Amino acid sequence: MQDRTFPLSTPVLVYGLGRSGRGVLRFLAGRGLSAEWADARPSDEDLALAQQLGFARAGMLTGYRTVIAAPGVPIDHPDLLALHAQGAEIMGEVELAWRAYPHLPMVGITGTAGKGGTTVLVAELLRASGLQAREGGNIDPPLLDVIEGAQAVVIELSSFQLERIIHFRPQVAVITNLGVDHLDRHRTPAAYHAAKLNITRNQTESDVLLLPEALTAKVPTRAQRRTFSPQFLCLSTGEQVLSPADLPAGIHPANAAAALLATEALLTSLGQQVDAAVLAHTLRAAQPVRGRFETVARYKDVHFINDSIATRTVAVEAALEHAAGPIAWLVGGRDKGADLAPLRALAQHKVRRVIAFGEDGPTLAQALGLPYQVIAYQPKADPMPQAIRAAWQVLSNDQPSPDQPSADPTGTVLLAPIGTSFDLYRDYAQRGEAFSQAARLLCAELEGGPQ
Repeated sequence: MQDRTFPLSTPVLVYGLGRSGRGVLRFLAGRGLSAEWADARPSDEDLALAQQLGFARAGMLTGYRTVIAAPGVPIDHPDLLALHAQGAEIMGEVELAWRAYPHLPMVGITGTAGKGGTTVLVAELLRASGLQAREGGNIDPPLLDVIEGAQAVVIELSSFQLERIIHFRPQVAVITNLGVDHLDRHRTPAAYHAAKLNITRNQTESDVLLLPEALTAKVPTRAQRRTFSPQFLCLSTGEQVLSPADLPAGIHPANAAAALLATEALLTSLGQQVDAAVLAHTLRAAQPVRGRFETVARYKDVHFINDSIATRTVAVEAALEHAAGPIAWLVGGRDKGADLAPLRALAQHKVRRVIAFGEDGPTLAQALGLPYQVIAYQPKADPMPQAIRAAWQVLSNDQPSPDQPSADPTGTVLLAPIGTSFDLYRDYAQRGEAFSQAARLLCAELEGGPQ
């Protein structure tokens, strides 16, 4: 059946909880709607929320008309395939949000790198322009937690989320770039790119697609194409808003260029004024996203940088380029098939040693062909305190001769892990927080007391 207040066929199954699934449960509960849930390994937080909201665990996985699957569940999971064969419609939280709010202005942003930073910038620029905009999706918080009461939403979209859209259609779509990622899930670059390009699949001639000029011929779309370049922070009229040199540290010019055009496109579609001075002021005050190349601690001339989200080759490459050498590089987690070849030459000249941690850290470090040290993998044990100390020792012992320690260590302890966080942590944010806490504790100890 089709409920006018609930644009899904019932009964409904929420398959996979975690951050996304919990957001779906809260959304359904807030509207007094029923569903059951299934998860092979629910966390204590998952169980507590489901019980609190009154959602029952599914028994036999049969009879469901709609399945809302978490992004972490592969699209070809046997349970999802069986449910689809029974006639169930399989979707994700983004499709649910679009169906519940089909007239809400939406900006969708995807790419191999830069999508999170661009998402935050667009939301900030829209708010500065007088619009009650909120960001969510792949970036915290879940989209369904922020959509109520918003005048516009800016959605960071992973390939996992874009695999399971059906009718979702953003008025403005952004593709920051297309590299290679998640081959452990998508298996081939072509399949990964196909998932990313779903962002523009339902767009029409009245919508806008923003992308780098190099991708113009590679992305089929019915939307209006507009290109951006990190060299030009300008509007579609050519009016320059800001020089790339005026951006704060940690704000990538390509992200800023895309954000400006996306903001202009959405405001124009709503009939709202675009004020270049307001946009310039907002960009000058912008801050990097937490956990994305964020300096979290410092002792003398050694910086501790958390780039826990850097699991794509292009993101890790950017981190290595921007970090001051010498670098003690924390590498590890669960290998997802990232291409390491572009990293070897760059790292050869800047990285003093790799500190390998987690399930596949030693394998990744060995493949990089650099000197490395292994932090023994222990399931459920946090390796960051030990890894941070090992990295500090590498830099503090960076000495001109064996018996003459350097009085003033310099360089960077960099977490740009390549591997995913799911071997030991809930997500990249929890891994980054573990790194940050360990770094701050070490710096306080080196200072001889609390910082």
